[in-house]
Amino acid sequence: MVEGKRVAVVVPAFDEELLVAETIRGIPAFVDLIVVVDDHSSDGTAERARAVGDPRVEVIEHAENQGVGAAIATGYERCRELGVDVTCVMAGDNQMDPGELAALVGPVARGEVDYATANRLVSGEAWQLIPRSRYLGNAVLSLLTKIASGYWHVADSQAGYTALSLDALRRLDVERLYRRYGFPNDMLVHLNVQNARVRDVPSRPIYGVGERSGIRVRHVAPRIAWLLFKGFWWRMKEKYVIRDFHPLVFFYVFGLLFSLLGLVLGATVTILRILGNQLTVATVVLVALLLIAGLLFTLFAMLFDMESNRERR
Repeated sequence: MVEGKRVAVVVPAFDEELLVAETIRGIPAFVDLIVVVDDHSSDGTAERARAVGDPRVEVIEHAENQGVGAAIATGYERCRELGVDVTCVMAGDNQMDPGELAALVGPVARGEVDYATANRLVSGEAWQLIPRSRYLGNAVLSLLTKIASGYWHVADSQAGYTALSLDALRRLDVERLYRRYGFPNDMLVHLNVQNARVRDVPSRPIYGVGERSGIRVRHVAPRIAWLLFKGFWWRMKEKYVIRDFHPLVFFYVFGLLFSLLGLVLGATVTILRILGNQLTVATVVLVALLLIAGLLFTLFAMLFDMESNRERR
């Protein structure tokens, strides 16, 4: 327990027989329950987890592979069913420092925030430790997640090392959350609609411990980007139209509309110029005005969104 609150750790695992036992053994004594969710591994992940002999461990096995998000969702549902006060997530590949778990759990257990998430970028070590392609992909997806979720202060949305309050978990529609690698990004979008308070907690990046990444950035990043695009407009509708109207929706719509008109008109006149047609000054000015208007509307919308979520930390 922490601050008199029961704490659970969900460990999503797929083909992690080499590291899952070490991950479990490192989980601090203040944790009351460890839910290992084996996402239909082809190796002995579930057996290795049980063989640790820790009485806190409960192993749940999926009948088929559903994705890391589905494994976390299964763990969340189990912890919600048991009424656990704070539910954390630690990957089964031993890449999350268990010594940092108390810093994640503390603000949630004290009721200061609803969700705490690790930030591996704050110290600057990530640039040296994380493979370049992963780092750059992380940076792009984290920026897109800021826009989609409205949590502009969350710097590292891909970390996946988190702590969630029971109250926030009960408000979440876990079944609607994305089932694969975009789970933490989609989670932030849904939390924002619930007006959950979210905080970044500094974390040390860990690589080179024998982990095997199943992430292929060039395949995963486009899918998550599309997920975030849809999530952004869903959040606009749910939060700023259905639940509480805010004019920033108009700013985003006009920003998108003017930007698209400017790009289409600009491309059209460029093609016409290549074909030998003369361009008038008025046409060039119109293209420029449309693009500038689109940019200004979008920036004002982002500013309104930032201000609306300033207290959600």
